Amino acid sequence: MMLSRLRDPYISQRYPQIFYVLRVALALCCTYALTSWLHLPSSSWALVSTVMVMGNLPHIGGVLDKGRQRLFGSIAGALFGLTMIILPLDIPALLPLSALIGTLLALWFSYNKRYGYGALMFAISLLLVIGDGNQDLSVALWRSANVLLGTSIGILATVLVMPQKSTDLMRFGLADNLDQMAKLYQAHASSTAAPGGETQELFKDCTERLIKQRALIEGVHRERRLTRRETDDIISLQRRMLSTIELLLETHWNSRAGHDQISAMQGLRHQQHMLAKEIGTLAFQIRAGQSIDVLISPFTLDHHAELAMTACAESGRQLFSPAGYLWLNRELARLSRELRDQLGGLEHLPSQRLRRRAKHHGLTPPADSTTHPQTPRKPDDSPPA
Repeated sequence: MMLSRLRDPYISQRYPQIFYVLRVALALCCTYALTSWLHLPSSSWALVSTVMVMGNLPHIGGVLDKGRQRLFGSIAGALFGLTMIILPLDIPALLPLSALIGTLLALWFSYNKRYGYGALMFAISLLLVIGDGNQDLSVALWRSANVLLGTSIGILATVLVMPQKSTDLMRFGLADNLDQMAKLYQAHASSTAAPGGETQELFKDCTERLIKQRALIEGVHRERRLTRRETDDIISLQRRMLSTIELLLETHWNSRAGHDQISAMQGLRHQQHMLAKEIGTLAFQIRAGQSIDVLISPFTLDHHAELAMTACAESGRQLFSPAGYLWLNRELARLSRELRDQLGGLEHLPSQRLRRRAKHHGLTPPADSTTHPQTPRKPDDSPPA
């Protein structure tokens, strides 16, 4: 029972720092126990390497990407340092000079490239092996062995012990953003006042999640659930939906006359509330690992068109805000439908592991939610020319 809770993605997502600290503590204990049992010289370097490996690597996807860079960089740096030590050249400045040149070359060729972390590990391992330039071969060999041992234990601990997946974080961040957007849109459709400071905080939270999701793209790709292109498309659609909702709030309150015209449109509020519920249902299906089959209804504007196009202020000036406001609602529905289609077409997005644990956390779909099999996009759901 306890083991299943420790591997529960909903719990690890709720307390990521606690799980991370426990994982690092266990890895350090294993490293210390192994080095003490084997009586390895220079064993402190193994402990240092374990902390270095697990720092900034809390997720499996990050391990699979950067872990390979760390191992390759550590091995290459250790081999380079050992080669310089065993060279039969009696030049006092050879070791510190070669360490400097090797470090600068590695950093030069990796500047602004995705393998920069491997270059950093190359430089660190090289400096650890060479030390102050007066080390003998046995000390260098033991340092290299301890660096590789600590690196390997750190990677294995991250993958096997209370693992946290980049895909889960991406999924939960997406669901949280959709929940926030549904709440914003629902509150907007029911409000009688202009948006306040709380609304801006919600927008800020969604934006911060988008930034975090973008940092997970490589990790999600390494976990073989989504490709980089698929993840990037999902993030782009979220950003466009959030921008549309922000424009909706501003357009709605562009003028009092425009607001009165919008309020007079019969059935508009009902359509808005239905769209908010459908977005909330989409968020639930993503969070619970279900198949994406929610129906996102097209936002019909035909019966509002005449009122929107003839809206005028008391001065007789034509109002464009009602027409723009209606189009933004339609665009939000179109983007939501596009996101639904994108997610529904991902074969590896549904998760039996999440569905199995969802019932233990009381996850239930929003009231009056509607689901429907995937359907092609309708002509009236495409953006206007």
